[in-house]
Amino acid sequence: MIAYRIDVADAATHRFRVTLSVPAPEAQTTLSLPVWIPGSYMVREFGRHLSQLQATQGKQPVVLEQLDKTTWRAACTGRGTLTVQYEAYAFDTSVRTAYLDDSRGFFNATGLCLRVHGQEAQPHQVQIGTLPKGWQVATAMPPATAMPVAGGKRSYLSADYDELVDHPFELGTFWRGEFETNGVRHEFVVSGAWPGFDGERLLADTKRICATQIGFWHGKKKPPFKHYVFMLNAVEEGYGGLEHRASTALIANRRDLPRAGMEGLPDGYLTLLGLISHEYFHTWNVKRLKPREFLRYDYTQENYTRLLWLFEGFTSYYDDLMLVRAGILDAPRYLKLLARTVNGVAASPGRQVQSVAQSSFDAWVKYYRSDENTPNATISYYTKGSLIALLLDLRLRANGKTTLDELMRHLWAQHLASGVTEDAVFAAVSELDGAALADDLRSWVHGRDELPLPAVLASAGITQGSEAAGWAPSFGLKLSEGPITGVQVKGVMAGSAAAAAGLSAGDELLAIDGWRIRRFDDARAWVAPGAAMQLTLVRGQRLRELTLKPATTPLIAPLTLSLADKPEAAAQALRQAWLGR
Repeated sequence: MIAYRIDVADAATHRFRVTLSVPAPEAQTTLSLPVWIPGSYMVREFGRHLSQLQATQGKQPVVLEQLDKTTWRAACTGRGTLTVQYEAYAFDTSVRTAYLDDSRGFFNATGLCLRVHGQEAQPHQVQIGTLPKGWQVATAMPPATAMPVAGGKRSYLSADYDELVDHPFELGTFWRGEFETNGVRHEFVVSGAWPGFDGERLLADTKRICATQIGFWHGKKKPPFKHYVFMLNAVEEGYGGLEHRASTALIANRRDLPRAGMEGLPDGYLTLLGLISHEYFHTWNVKRLKPREFLRYDYTQENYTRLLWLFEGFTSYYDDLMLVRAGILDAPRYLKLLARTVNGVAASPGRQVQSVAQSSFDAWVKYYRSDENTPNATISYYTKGSLIALLLDLRLRANGKTTLDELMRHLWAQHLASGVTEDAVFAAVSELDGAALADDLRSWVHGRDELPLPAVLASAGITQGSEAAGWAPSFGLKLSEGPITGVQVKGVMAGSAAAAAGLSAGDELLAIDGWRIRRFDDARAWVAPGAAMQLTLVRGQRLRELTLKPATTPLIAPLTLSLADKPEAAAQALRQAWLGR
């Protein structure tokens, strides 16, 4: 059994101490730390945070030779236990790595626990050492109650290395609550909440989400896990989550947490519930039902797949829809969220450059490394993938043979062990509905044409309207404005009036028509509708003059979605089956 002891070396300087024990090591034992964490598709170089690596067998020092940026080899003598001790710097508040200060600790094993090559299939034990007074531990990793561990306290056991790195740990004096649904104990821990935080409201709403999703996948049967933990770090500004097989790590604005006496469903809290729903759906869709390429992770390099449109995009479709089915979100408000997604995709010229299949493959170098040109060159497999799921669901329902729900359960039944391939998805659609729709899905996934959303939404009794774009976005400008920084150009949309005028990210706008501006919208006071503007700007410390002319046809025309008052019978039936309205 491979064993790790995790101690707080120095909370003030954000350092964990890790002690790794390898019984009966090979003469040349290779150790390495992953360069990425499953669920976050970017090489993050966790090994850069390790320091002071030392190895011994008994009292004898062992030579550790570093082979590359994240790999070491221990030259062992005999079969005595190899002990490796090192420190890990932990000062990243995200859900992906590790964090430690005098009030809270958090870690994923991908950032702390060296992998022993050749022994990944052995049981792996984690013992949490001495903690500051009053600190608790939260994790979904099973306790090692039957194992004779020194101290015996706060010890946990995973079946192998893959399971080890799929169980994050939360440490500290957090709030803790729990509920049971479908025979499964669920815990929710929240670190950093304000006084007045309404934990019971959060538990009640989360329980409804969990019950709805378990029912989606298993009906009245139990899910494939016995214990699930939500770990939420409440911060001043932050948003995100990372899925695991029996837990999720979340980060959200503390002002978005429910408060005692809070009525209704504020936008911030709705966003949080959507995040909870998204990460919980991943418990099935990507953690168990997964791309064939992910059946065995390679922790040393990128693991490519063209299927993130299915595993992230379809999850994004279901996250808010599950809130509707759970009775938390009503249909009109759901349609407002859906319209936001549609408008976001429409405002990305990259949709005409990159398919969602290519976007999935390029995630390692593009999605997580966005810059000012990202909207012009890429498309999100989350947002466009969710719209493809919407199209597929409504088309399946309209054809009357099956639904996307049934398709997802079909994939679960047929490909849980073998992993999902793109051809398997198209074959499943063909089997359940027909070859024509499978061909359409293939074109949506690999094509760059506009999705046929208007007609499909109309067939479901959804009325589409329009609203005016903001003034700066109507020119294709993304700006930041402030009393100190002034008006800064952060992005220019390809094919826009701003691009035609020669504007560039990095420009600072000083004046319009000779008048100093603090906000771009200031100029609406004197610029006539449809008139050209003379811009004075700074680029590379030099003053420049450019002429900005409005486009004849707006590049952005935001739409609105609402329930049609008197849809035809077929549309009413489709909408009722989809949204319950």
